[in-house]
Amino acid sequence: MKKKNEKEEKEQKYLVGGIVLTGTGKRLENAAVVLEGHKIVSVEEGGASPPKGAEVFDLKGRVITPGLIDAHVHMGVFPEGFPEDHTDGNEMVEPLTPHLRVLDALYPEDEAFTDALAGGVTCVQSLPGSANAIGGQGLITKTKPGVVERMVLKAPSAMKAALGENPIRVYTALKKAPNTRMGVAALMRAAFVKAQNYREKSKFTQAKGDPFERDLLMEALLPVLERKLTLRVHCHRVDDIQTAVRIAEEFELDFTLEHCTEGHRIASWLAEKKVRAAVGPSMSTKPKIELRGKTWDTPRILWENGVHFCIISDHPVVPIEHLSVYASLAVRAGLPPEEALKGVTLYAAEHLGIADRVGSIESGKDADIAVWDGEPLDSRSRVVKTFIDGELVYDRS
Repeated sequence: MKKKNEKEEKEQKYLVGGIVLTGTGKRLENAAVVLEGHKIVSVEEGGASPPKGAEVFDLKGRVITPGLIDAHVHMGVFPEGFPEDHTDGNEMVEPLTPHLRVLDALYPEDEAFTDALAGGVTCVQSLPGSANAIGGQGLITKTKPGVVERMVLKAPSAMKAALGENPIRVYTALKKAPNTRMGVAALMRAAFVKAQNYREKSKFTQAKGDPFERDLLMEALLPVLERKLTLRVHCHRVDDIQTAVRIAEEFELDFTLEHCTEGHRIASWLAEKKVRAAVGPSMSTKPKIELRGKTWDTPRILWENGVHFCIISDHPVVPIEHLSVYASLAVRAGLPPEEALKGVTLYAAEHLGIADRVGSIESGKDADIAVWDGEPLDSRSRVVKTFIDGELVYDRS
């Protein structure tokens, strides 16, 4: 093995003496997590002997987990404390806006990012709102505020779509389509068919060497049709959930169910369809008809039926910094604690397609770590340290 020089040793951080919950279901007592640069080097049970020059954090009595991941938020486009007409999450003029990009609107000084650090949340997917049938492209960021391009882990991360009450309410008020669930679904289908036609026409025209007029809306939908970009569909009620699956299957799309509020009512069918569901915000009230079936039982029932799930805040609907509390309430409803922790770590990373980078404490993954003064799913516990890419970005101890 190549001997590390002194400069390399100084880049190492040893988190020693704590209890490590790896996010994969393992619990390691008196363990050491070794970080070097941006990555996790190793996880060692039974302590470790840090080399000369390493930075050592004595975490005896603390619990170490992966940084939490919230797979569905609107941070940076619905900033904390901003009036509604100063937010950028919805372009409520036309119901089909696939060419919009959260990347172009993300406000990195949204206080939600620093709040996230205090809650041990190190990674989020920020999405457009749900006013439009197809609302635009989201992105995945780390939560340390700064230059947006340096925060980004993946952009675009997905195409946002929405079924149900939100687009109906918005466009009924504007006296234009869609006014019904049938109308929302029809518009979505028409957009994908138009994109298919655009793709074929583009190929034919280019083969002839003729000039071709680009269409940014259609070009934004092509990666979705090619399964290179996931369609994330806002759907609460059972009829909307089934419509999301139906449309995705018709066009052979990679998709996820976002919210999946009544998913527990058709959990076995969702398991047959091998869907991935982001569940939440279960802490919110029920201001809409489609939320009447909301229950903390949903994650447990999906898990019992073998449906892949994660737990989300939908910030700012409910605050990002309490993501661990939302997971704990799922435990109170019967979800095993190790599954609830995965719901805001490894399963969330898998939902987003970034589990090779984040979601668990394993060698080679990004050094995103949360340190707690108690069990993370005990609502009395607090985050005392948060690391992102090996850097200590929050310290309360």
